[in-house]
Amino acid sequence: MIKVKLRANESAEQMLRRFKKQCEKEGLTKEMKRTQYYEKPSERRRRRIRTKPRQSPAKMI
Repeated sequence: MIKVKLRANESAEQMLRRFKKQCEKEGLTKEMKRTQYYEKPSERRRRRIRTKPRQSPAKMI
């Protein structure tokens, strides 16, 4: 869980900016976007295969 406390002489905008940075660092924003809609297991497998780096044919030998 992400917690952000207001520091001395800090505005609400600065505190909100720190909160957003921590959310991005934890990967929370990506997770929320990904889980916003239901993704079928076959689509999930396809997405993982697409993002995985491919091996060159020379390395397979």
